[in-house]
Formats: sequence, structure tokens, C-alpha cells
Amino acid sequence: MTKITEIPKIERPREKLIDRGAQSLKDEELLAVLLGSGVEGKNVIEVSKEILQKYPKAKLLKLSFEELSSIKGIGQAKACSILAAQEFIKRGLAVRDDILPVINSVEDIIAQAIYMREKSREHFMVIYLNGRNEMIYKKPMFVGTLNANLVHPREIFSLAFEKSASSVVFAHNHPSGDPEPSQADLEINKRLVEAGKIMGIDVLDHIVITKGKVYSFKENNLM
Repeated sequence: MTKITEIPKIERPREKLIDRGAQSLKDEELLAVLLGSGVEGKNVIEVSKEILQKYPKAKLLKLSFEELSSIKGIGQAKACSILAAQEFIKRGLAVRDDILPVINSVEDIIAQAIYMREKSREHFMVIYLNGRNEMIYKKPMFVGTLNANLVHPREIFSLAFEKSASSVVFAHNHPSGDPEPSQADLEINKRLVEAGKIMGIDVLDHIVITKGKVYSFKENNLM
């Protein structure tokens, strides 16, 4: 085993990040910075390489606390650090303080809902917009098989008033890979659009996203 202190200082993950920026680090070096230390017999870079060989990035970032903490070299404290960093980044990307993302197209909605493509269960998200179609807030509202009893207009539109939103956009995923809306989807969408009209909140679009396809209710004249 090569001790981390035996690696030239300029090539150690933390020092490399400080000197050249995070973008210069390899995947295992980024993970090494998060982990901080290795285990007996292996330095932190070796541990990180082994973890990424078994759990590629996309898979690793989907693991629960229990799954992460059970991996040799991570444990509870480091699992907390990984999950906290991941959530902090998600929140930062959702709404920036200085520049609010503008939602003018299906592609703009997809950019905010892209994480849903990999989910194994249905997720329903609401994007809240101001009068300039800038995203002021977004929130995953429901998880599980969608039905009219699960998706409550009151909860969705009360948050719209709280955030002073002028309009909303809906997005949910179909883990099956078929983007065509189900009968339940159609009923839910109709109910929400009608509730929006009563509340004075425009529903601009509703998309169904899968790994490879997207269905827009607006583009299919269902709004």
C-alpha cells in the first residue's frame, strides 16, 4: 500500500483540488476528497477506486444511507457527508439566487426533471413560475403509482400562493418506458387544470418523462 503521505503533495486529491480546481480531479479523487481517509491496508484513493469499480457514479448516487454506510471504506459518517453534499448540490441547481431558470419549452422542463428518468417508481413534481416564466421553486410532491386520491390540488396550489407563483408546470415519470399518459394521468391533469383556473394559476404544461422519450400534454392539445 502506498500511504497518502507518500504521494507527491501536488498529486494528492485535496492539494490538487486547491491548486488546479475540482474539475481537474478524476472520479476516484473526487470521492477520495469526500471520504477523507482510507482503511487499514489501503489509502483513500485505493478505497475510492474499489468503490467506483463496484458502484459506478450513477449507481452510487442512488444508494440509500443504509446501503452507503454498509460499504467498506464509507461507514455512517462518510455516508452522511456524501448524501448531504448530494442534496446540497441538488438544491443549489434547482434555484440559483442570482439567475432564475426560465421555463419556455419542453426542453426547459426536462432539464429540471431529468433525474426522474432513472427512478424505479413514479415521481410527480411541480415547477412554480413567476410572471416572467422564471422558476422560483420546484418540489417533488408525490411518489408512487399516481391516482386522483394521491394528487391533491389543494396542496399544489396552496404552495403556489405561498410562493407567489403565477403559473405552474407538472412533470412525472413512467418507469415502464412508455410515455403515453394513462387514463389516471388524463384524469389527474384535467382535475389540476380545472383547479388552476379556479385559483387563477395557469397550468402551462404537463410532461411525462421516460429514459428515452417525453410526452407533452400541451403539444398534444390536452391542456
